[in-house]
Amino acid sequence: MSSLPKNLDLHLIRILYLLLVEKNVSRVALKLNQPQPSISASLRKLRELTGDPLLVRGARGMVPTQHGESLLKPAKRILDETENLFIKKTPFVPQEEARTFHIAAPDYLDTQFLPNVVSLLRRGSPLSRIIIHGLGPGVDYVRLLSDGDLDLVIANWDEPPEHLHMSKLFEDPIICAMHAGAPYAKRTPSDAMTAEDYLSLPHVAPSQLLPGYHGVIDSFLERQNMRRNVMVESAYFGLIPYMLTQTDLVLTTGRQFIRFHEKTLPLKTYTVPIKFPPMRFYQLWHERVHAAPEHKWLRDQVSEAAKGLLK
Repeated sequence: MSSLPKNLDLHLIRILYLLLVEKNVSRVALKLNQPQPSISASLRKLRELTGDPLLVRGARGMVPTQHGESLLKPAKRILDETENLFIKKTPFVPQEEARTFHIAAPDYLDTQFLPNVVSLLRRGSPLSRIIIHGLGPGVDYVRLLSDGDLDLVIANWDEPPEHLHMSKLFEDPIICAMHAGAPYAKRTPSDAMTAEDYLSLPHVAPSQLLPGYHGVIDSFLERQNMRRNVMVESAYFGLIPYMLTQTDLVLTTGRQFIRFHEKTLPLKTYTVPIKFPPMRFYQLWHERVHAAPEHKWLRDQVSEAAKGLLK
């Protein structure tokens, strides 16, 4: 069994990992705040040590070789284990310390839940920064959590990814709403909508939010061999209630979201005549921050904000 080369250090492993992830010498140099020639020299050294090119030119820039791909997980494991080895688990004093927390969430949480979260974080740790990230089909949130670019992801899933830590925040029963002046709303009582009515009415739905995420409403209907009449898709979920006020469109969503807009917009809500399961919201985080005191505090604040919705 051959021994490890004496000149293989942790910084070189970090460069190896970042090169395989970023596939770009310039981006790695920026990320590590090092000159580009230094990263290029490290790549040459890594090629000598492994006996493999590691990165080669592809159709759209550099791509890892097969051997390079095989080194990605071991390099990440070494970096994670080394980081855990030297973490000092000192108590987090939120009122006195400054941290930066990165939270990703879809925009339908903006109306009440996320402002509640930000309020609790500001009161609890006034020196800390909070950065709210969006979630869209191009966002690989699993990798961002793993790499430390995100601390927490909040959203609703039928089945959250198994390998991440999670805690359930709240459930939101599903209802539908339309403009109170829409022709259907004028002639039909709130409790008289039939399944045939629901499926045939013109619907507005949010665009795909997460990779491979079809949406809880349409996924459920598909399993029941049903399909609703979606006439408009919108990437701007927060604007959909305002679209209802000028059209005959129907929005199906959580009661919590609509309850907020009912106060200011002329909307009429209906009990959906199809037994949808409630929307289930979770917070997800990676093992790398599971035991960190400041992240435990962060998750506690998010859980507290969720409890506030039920009051």
